[in-house]
Amino acid sequence: MTIAVEKVLYTARATAEGGRDGHTASDDFKLDVTVAPPKEMGGNGEGTNPEQLFAAGYAACFQSALLGIARGRNIDIDDCTITARVGVGPVAEGGFGLEVRLELTAPSLSDEDAAALMTRAHKRCPYSRAIDGNVPVELVANGTTIEM
Repeated sequence: MTIAVEKVLYTARATAEGGRDGHTASDDFKLDVTVAPPKEMGGNGEGTNPEQLFAAGYAACFQSALLGIARGRNIDIDDCTITARVGVGPVAEGGFGLEVRLELTAPSLSDEDAAALMTRAHKRCPYSRAIDGNVPVELVANGTTIEM
C-alpha cells in the first residue's frame, strides 16, 4: 500500500558519484562522504557505505518517533539509545536485499513498557512505514525480541 504525503515539509537532496565506490554529498554539504564497499563485500572499507548511512538515518528517525510517543505519555526516556543494524545480502530472486534490527536500550523502562513504546514507534516512524512489507525488521527492547 502506498502512503501519500499530504504536504511535503522538507525535501532532502543528495548526489552520488561512483555508486558504492565513490562519493556522495547533500546539496548543502552537511553530509559529504567517501563511499566504499565494506571489506565483507570485497571493498577496501575505507569509506562509509549505503547501509551505514541508512542505519544512521533510521536510528535517528526511529528514536525521534519513540521520544515523541514517550513525551505524549509523560515518560522520561532521556537515557535511551536506539541502535539500527542494517544487513545486506543476496536474495533468492536475484539481486540484493536488506534486513533491519532495531535495538532499544532503555535502563529506566520495564521490558513491557519498552516493548510497547517500540511497537508504537514502529507504526509512526517514516522509515518503518517506507519499508513495511519489503524489508524484514526485528525489534528488540532491552535485549528481548518483540513478537510482532
